[in-house]
Amino acid sequence: MTITVVGHLCLDVIHHPPQSNGQQRETRSYGGIFFTVATLANVVEPGTTIYPVFGVGKNEFAEFMERLRAYPKVDPSGIYKFDAPTNEVHLYYRNEQQRTECSKHIAEPVSFKRIKPYLAADMVLINMVSGFDITLDTLDEVRMSVREQHVPLYLDVHSLSLGINDDFTRVRRPLTDWRRWLFWLHAVQMNEEEAAGLSVEPYNEEYLAKQATALNLPVLIITRGARGCTAYIDERNHLARHDVAGVALEGPLDATGCGDVFGAAYCAQYLASRDVRRSVEFANTVAAFNAAIAGSTETDRLAKFTIRRRAVPSGVTP
Repeated sequence: MTITVVGHLCLDVIHHPPQSNGQQRETRSYGGIFFTVATLANVVEPGTTIYPVFGVGKNEFAEFMERLRAYPKVDPSGIYKFDAPTNEVHLYYRNEQQRTECSKHIAEPVSFKRIKPYLAADMVLINMVSGFDITLDTLDEVRMSVREQHVPLYLDVHSLSLGINDDFTRVRRPLTDWRRWLFWLHAVQMNEEEAAGLSVEPYNEEYLAKQATALNLPVLIITRGARGCTAYIDERNHLARHDVAGVALEGPLDATGCGDVFGAAYCAQYLASRDVRRSVEFANTVAAFNAAIAGSTETDRLAKFTIRRRAVPSGVTP
């Protein structure tokens, strides 16, 4: 089994919520698509190969490639070096859920030419980490390339509807061509804020789900942070709703990367079971446990933590 992963790498600088003594903790680690790749490396079945396709700035390239050696299921042949700096993302948390994001040095979109050699896969996961990871034309080319092989395409909307101010802060703006982005995919993931800001139309979640699943999109997933998630599933022209409750966790939490982890865990389970409901439930649990780990510096602990808490459904072997 193989899975191809496309999206931008970034260097996360996480400014945690102020503590009771007024001090503010800071965590630096690889983020963005690294969360996706590292999670997949921990939870896919034995014998699965992960093919990441993205660029790394020349100053971080050697260090990052060395970091990937810890993940033998990852084939790094699709990772390339560019001269510009790697995207740096500052995340300023006001509390565990609310944050302001600033992005600098966003990389050029990953070209179809770089993605094409890795499309003979069992699944393709595209994570719009920066919102500029690929162009819409490239997505169309990917769709057409895998159409006859029926390769499932999973899209995490992530920052797709975020613009950039002059001070590098990210701001939500409607996506006029959102229907074309969501067309003819296996599943699309977005959180509640992303869903509400997707269109200029007044937001109604079930209306959005009906609109989306009419675009040859069988699954729309709305994540809700600590409150779990909802999957809207097109079952023979009937829109089924599958709600998954949040997972109770104790101690300080860091929501950074939870969406990236969710998408990776969904794809790993879907490859193993082809069951949307089981995949959403698994993703919800693994993403919740990620919140107990600050940054990506200890992402390797994710699988051990998951196994210890019996998070893995029967039939899935990390």
